[in-house]
Amino acid sequence: MAMSAHADSGTVLDRILDARRLEVNHRKRVLPEAALRYGVNAATPLRDFPSALIQDSLNIIAELKPASPSKGILRDPFDPVELARTLETAGAAVLSVLTEGEFFRGSLKNLRDARSAVKIPVFRKDFIFDPWQVWETRANDADSFLLIVAAIGDELLRDLIALGRELKMEPLVEVHTVAELDRALAAGARIIGVNNRDLKTLSLRVETSFELVERIPDACIAVSESGLRTHDDLAKLRNAGFDAFLIGESLMLSPDPAAALGTFLGRSALPV
Repeated sequence: MAMSAHADSGTVLDRILDARRLEVNHRKRVLPEAALRYGVNAATPLRDFPSALIQDSLNIIAELKPASPSKGILRDPFDPVELARTLETAGAAVLSVLTEGEFFRGSLKNLRDARSAVKIPVFRKDFIFDPWQVWETRANDADSFLLIVAAIGDELLRDLIALGRELKMEPLVEVHTVAELDRALAAGARIIGVNNRDLKTLSLRVETSFELVERIPDACIAVSESGLRTHDDLAKLRNAGFDAFLIGESLMLSPDPAAALGTFLGRSALPV
């Protein structure tokens, strides 16, 4: 992965954001917002992302992620259409598709291809810090998108949430600390994702979810993200108050992602 150009300074999150800003600034010159607004008018109808997270079940957001900064290549070859169909059939409530290219080897094409292959909502996972990217998200048929509190100032966070709602997309607002959770709630976030991974260091602690969940109001949808390994992990987190669970690497590293998802959902493997 092409990380060396950014590996000499700043946190991992800083390096990713620096790269994304350069790319977004370039893409804005090539594709003005007016063109994206036209694309939004032609986009396929939205699917109900929030409702998919609050069904009376273990609601799993299954993530299509070719690579990661912490683990490198996760899945090669990577077929977003086959993965999307397989994971929908296996019981995923939502698909999350990485669209950042340099560090995660994702793309908007992967998102469009995956969404066209399924009927469940599809969520854009990326580093979004510009209203242009929100328009881009909807123009590419996504049903929701990620906002990372650690990467966005308070005023911009409120503006991006508001723009998402204007486009009928309720964003998932991701936090890792009590201070970030307070900022997300102050900005009016309704779907809170607790990332157990610290994006600044890539260290992982599932305890982060348990430490923050009691501070998430009942009116909000709570999602636990990263580091989830077993059905028991999900059962404990659901009992603690989480509505949904984002799982990526465990599925992408499995020889049989559908079987892995079934195990998370509590289905026993069929006898051979």
